[in-house]
Amino acid sequence: MSGIKFHFFAHSWASDWNHGNAHFLRGLARSLERMGHKVLCYEQLGGWSLSNLVREEGERAVDAIDTFRREFPELKVQFYNNDESFAQFAAHHLREADVVVIHEWNDPQIVNTILDLKKKYGFRALFHDTHHRAYTSPREILRFRLDLFDGVLAFGEAIRRIYTDGFGIAKAWTFHEAADAERFRPFNLPKDIDLVWVGNWGDEERTKELLEFLVGPAATEPKRKTVVHGVRYPDHALNTLREAGIEYRGYLPNLSAPRVYGASKLSLHVPRRQYTNGLSGIPTIRVFETLSCGIPLVCSPWEDMEGLFRPGEDYVCVPDGAAMKAEIEHLLRDDRAREQLATNGMETIHNRHTCEHRANQLVEICKELNA
Repeated sequence: MSGIKFHFFAHSWASDWNHGNAHFLRGLARSLERMGHKVLCYEQLGGWSLSNLVREEGERAVDAIDTFRREFPELKVQFYNNDESFAQFAAHHLREADVVVIHEWNDPQIVNTILDLKKKYGFRALFHDTHHRAYTSPREILRFRLDLFDGVLAFGEAIRRIYTDGFGIAKAWTFHEAADAERFRPFNLPKDIDLVWVGNWGDEERTKELLEFLVGPAATEPKRKTVVHGVRYPDHALNTLREAGIEYRGYLPNLSAPRVYGASKLSLHVPRRQYTNGLSGIPTIRVFETLSCGIPLVCSPWEDMEGLFRPGEDYVCVPDGAAMKAEIEHLLRDDRAREQLATNGMETIHNRHTCEHRANQLVEICKELNA
């Protein structure tokens, strides 16, 4: 199936501030373009992520936006207002659309306005879910007219089952995120960081786990260089990091992350609590990107229910804080073990989990819809 006209509505393309979905969506859109499809990208003016990026990060915001434009010149982002003018905007832009992919962090009113045009213009509409709200806040998801979608792209099997078994959606596919392997690749830099964690403190969804698996091990080894990047850290969290000897470096534009990984010996993954219980098996985008950069990954408890990786070979998972401390010490001593983990993880990403893999999957889904 060639020459599909994709229209993607995402919360933000220009900003990745507390918006990890931008990482995957950028790479996916570019991969589709390179396959010969046409991709148009849409973003609401004054959206939460971009507004916070500009307000909170100053010059770093300018640099991050400029870097995005430079690295993704093929992505032409159209901005729209979320007001009475949107209906006319959508009618004009969607006349020739084949497939409209709508990410779940869009305003329900915007989404439902788009769906109202389906019958008139004959495009297919796919709902793209990359969060846990279908599990934790289903009422929010039900504000969308799910019955008017042709199917759902769910970033994990547990989420897919909620749509089919709980919401009664006839067609839903497990559509995992993946690494933009062209941007997320190894950098051979001096290793001046022993352990790095890139993530947001955010909404208290993993505070206990961060204290056990990040802060605890760091506090026992004051000479170890532990670095944290992320946003939405309240004062008490910053004090906790400081007391443990952890260096907090603030917002990290995603396109700058590969060089930070390249300067690090180890990376830490601490999933949100939802992805270790009811939604077990769903990795975040950081897992794919870290492994793609060839950096060894150590995880707090997380079970790969869908067999995406090779546990123990692509990454190491530990049961508690004491085991985390021991594993970090072991890997920092054993260069060969770190190299093997890095090689294995990168191999799995390149074989199974790149944006090119997901672009091909999406095209196959579109073929199925039109069969």
